[in-house]
Amino acid sequence: TDAGRVTERIRTALATSVVLRADNEESAEIFPSASMGVVTSSLAAQGPAELLQCADIALSRAKRAGRSRFEMFDRVMQARAVTRLKAETDLHHAVERREFVVYYQPMVDLRSGRITELEALVRWQARQGIVPPLEFIPLAEETGLIIPIGSYVLGQACRQLRAWHERFPRTAPLSISVNLSVREFTQQSFVSRVKETIHATGIDPRLLRLEITESIAIEDKQPTLEMLAALRQLGVRIYLDDFGTGYSSLGYLHQWPLDAIKIDRTFVTRMHTEPTHLQLVRTVRALASNIGVAAVAEGVETEAQLATLREIGCEYAQGYLFSKPVPSDEMERLLSADPRW
Repeated sequence: TDAGRVTERIRTALATSVVLRADNEESAEIFPSASMGVVTSSLAAQGPAELLQCADIALSRAKRAGRSRFEMFDRVMQARAVTRLKAETDLHHAVERREFVVYYQPMVDLRSGRITELEALVRWQARQGIVPPLEFIPLAEETGLIIPIGSYVLGQACRQLRAWHERFPRTAPLSISVNLSVREFTQQSFVSRVKETIHATGIDPRLLRLEITESIAIEDKQPTLEMLAALRQLGVRIYLDDFGTGYSSLGYLHQWPLDAIKIDRTFVTRMHTEPTHLQLVRTVRALASNIGVAAVAEGVETEAQLATLREIGCEYAQGYLFSKPVPSDEMERLLSADPRW
């Protein structure tokens, strides 16, 4: 209780407005805020270092809970912190040991019914088995480990594409798409890394697609546009992934140099059970057509969904109807069979 009163006094004192003045005599008034973590010595009996560590854990929780507040450290928080620390350590070791494997999921051209593109998806080959991306990608994002992981996936995907070009020559060669995280996208060296990978693997840059999410739209607008323009200058194509699940600001769509919009599986899988979802799919398809880009439907699971997407005019589709994400050897067998849908 005493600690709570102290933190409230600190928060109130810091919330007093501050006027910042520049050399040109222009001023701006700001209102600071503070997040605080509190721990009592009874919960951190190992000494000052542990006391500070526990307070920092509580501080992190205060930030995640909405900032400008305080959180008291407790044993539940401690248990979660230990679990997270172990997960971070395991993930660091996984990067060092290269315990990641790239899976591939086909994308089908609905006009020909053939596989024309593959999406590269990372999996963690841990000792206890395959770890799904939802269980480690968020942690990799927070810790920055997504950068070496993403670099590895990009390199592996491009090398595999080159090998499949030699194994399965086509008039229209296969292309590959790789997902980008916001953390990767904000790296100043990212464009040069993509360029180096293209040169090292010898693939045609026009056959590489980089998938970005709507969350990138809220980052600094001008640097985002410059980064996309630099990637397009290399010849790389840009896809907007999971459209409709994020910020969905139509204002940026006509400004971004996009090549395709991917309709999120949430809408596709419910097209025949929820009429509003079918209307959303139609709307996104029309929007893509109006701004001159292709529409890709994700999450296709039934022949009925496939028929509806063809009727709507979607150019491409992917989902379990065609194949779930599989290792390279299984994908090679599928490419060898060259199925038609």
